[in-house]
Amino acid sequence: MSDLFAFNGARGAGWSQPLPLIDKEVLISAIPAKLRRQNLPKWPRASEPEIVRHYTWLSNRNFGIDNGFYPLGSCTMKHNPRVNEKIVQLPGMDKIHPLQPDHHVQGLLAIYFEMQEMLAVCSGMDQVTLQPVAGAQGEFTAIRCIQEYHRQRGQGHRSKVIVPDSAHGTNPASASMCGYDIIEIPSGEDGRLDIDALKSAVGEDTAAMMITNPSTLGVFEHQIAEATEIVHSAGGQMYYDGANFNAIIGKTDPGRMGFDAVHYNLHKTFSQPHGGGGPGSGPIGVKSHLSQFLPTPIAGRREKIESDPKGVDDGYWYFWEDVGDSSIGKVQQWNGNAGAVVRSWAFYRRYGKELEKMSEHAVLNANYLRHKIMNPDPEIAEKIHVMPLNGAPADLVMHEFTLSLSPLKELHGVTGKDVAKRLLDYGVMAPTLYFPMIVPECLMIEPTETESKEVLDKFASDFHQILSEDPDIITSAPHTTDVKRVDEVWAARNLILKHPGNNSN
Repeated sequence: MSDLFAFNGARGAGWSQPLPLIDKEVLISAIPAKLRRQNLPKWPRASEPEIVRHYTWLSNRNFGIDNGFYPLGSCTMKHNPRVNEKIVQLPGMDKIHPLQPDHHVQGLLAIYFEMQEMLAVCSGMDQVTLQPVAGAQGEFTAIRCIQEYHRQRGQGHRSKVIVPDSAHGTNPASASMCGYDIIEIPSGEDGRLDIDALKSAVGEDTAAMMITNPSTLGVFEHQIAEATEIVHSAGGQMYYDGANFNAIIGKTDPGRMGFDAVHYNLHKTFSQPHGGGGPGSGPIGVKSHLSQFLPTPIAGRREKIESDPKGVDDGYWYFWEDVGDSSIGKVQQWNGNAGAVVRSWAFYRRYGKELEKMSEHAVLNANYLRHKIMNPDPEIAEKIHVMPLNGAPADLVMHEFTLSLSPLKELHGVTGKDVAKRLLDYGVMAPTLYFPMIVPECLMIEPTETESKEVLDKFASDFHQILSEDPDIITSAPHTTDVKRVDEVWAARNLILKHPGNNSN
């Protein structure tokens, strides 16, 4: 057996370690005595084959976009092109370190610069930072920039952020983390923003409004220009949640709508894989009056000159540059998730102006699937409501749509959660459940632009089949998955927070 792998018995300790082996005594002597363990941790012991089998077994129990249809509303779980993985694994990308000098990482800096420019153009913003590593962190970063903007203008008394009741939960959470009070305004009968409620909510204490367009109900806020004017007239700023940006790219942009700041989900709109905890990427873009507050540094570019010892005769020199003394500071170590940026850059470079087709197909697929579901036979039709709200469906949705299964619950005691779990038996990931909360027994469905008509037809057929099944079959689902229905009440009251083989506290 190779010296690179030492194995001691079928149930003994197993490890892989490069040569030369670590000197145990030298390692221990380097740790202060007061920080050393007195007793060995009771970790489970396993050989390499056992470890490999364990994680392979776990992976087979997971459902992902590569396994089947994943219509998770708002989260945009679409196909991730494999060519992006090839590009991000090139030696010039995956072998660099964030502390290398600028002239060692010109390729990556060029990608960062191009990504900043592209995001600024497609969103109507003036400057972009790629530093935030999640959509929620992008929200927090943008609100912090707005907060510093107000303070610099002597408007620190502005203490309230307005959000609609259909907003993502991270919106009020991010604003609250910045110390703001949250003012929630209701949706109208058509599921859209209530303009009169907005007029009543704004005032001298308004710092910003946070809203996504299209909304989480999948409808476009056609009065958004009026809403931005109302907020701006009160001295507030407009923040655009970019979770649903994939529905409008190439058709319109937040800048035209009047927004001052926006976050982008590279892990949704631009195909960076996500789920299972990351990695995400949530850059933000801002108008020029907010750019001095961005996290620093950002990627810069200037023309090379012959007197520059690092330059050549022509072309450009890329470098990290500060945004100024008014920056809110870093919000993440280094400069964002580089791998996520490179994958998204590859996606953008592949499609360019054709990204408009992404929006067109996303909207087309959502409307097609919605039409297939909302036009079943009368016996099934009585069991569902097609929203946005109060049973008043819009003529056109954007990239996603919501269903209320309240009628099914009233008729047969079958909930939205029951139907979601039953879909697992059909080889489909459950849609987003019970969100937005303003829709009772809600399922939010987003087919994305990467699914075929055949996949959508099958989903609609399976959905109708489930609605026709015996309620006992639905309420006891799933039946074919490795893990059956969990007793959620018992699990919540009897948390198991440690490995069963570990008896230590």
